Amino acid sequence: MTKSDIPVMPNFFDRYINIADNTDIVDALTQSASFNDLIPADTLEAIGDLRYAPGKWTVKDILQHIIDNERIMTYRAMRFSRNDQTPLPGYDEELLAQFAAADRRSIADLYAEYAAVRQASIMLYKSFSEEMLLRSGVCFNQNISVLALGYVLVGHATHHVNIIRERYLLLLN
Repeated sequence: MTKSDIPVMPNFFDRYINIADNTDIVDALTQSASFNDLIPADTLEAIGDLRYAPGKWTVKDILQHIIDNERIMTYRAMRFSRNDQTPLPGYDEELLAQFAAADRRSIADLYAEYAAVRQASIMLYKSFSEEMLLRSGVCFNQNISVLALGYVLVGHATHHVNIIRERYLLLLN
């Protein structure tokens, strides 16, 4: 199924879904499974703990955030795919970043974890039938389908890679 099959475009999450290509969800997840293909790890290691502005995250914080978000979104997708209608809460990304200790990790380690988490996401989405992809539930106080959550994964990672390219790579000059 593709993003044009999303039954209802959810507010807030639409900003990420709209970034993703309108290709099959498993293909979309697979095509965005490696950060190293997009930005070599040694490039980000050279940036280190620099921030493009006060109060902004480091690139390690961003990568950890993408990983954390992927885990949360796939948890939601799994619950909704199994027809669990329990409303799920949002999460505090600043709190998660504050206590993740991403600064103690290498870019290569974060890239490897992302690849492993994304592979798990791909396997989960491969397991879903069309009926399961169209099921939905409530999170962040709104209805969202399993299919939409998959495109959130793709678009969210792309969004943050674009921020790294546009704002952090300039710090190397």
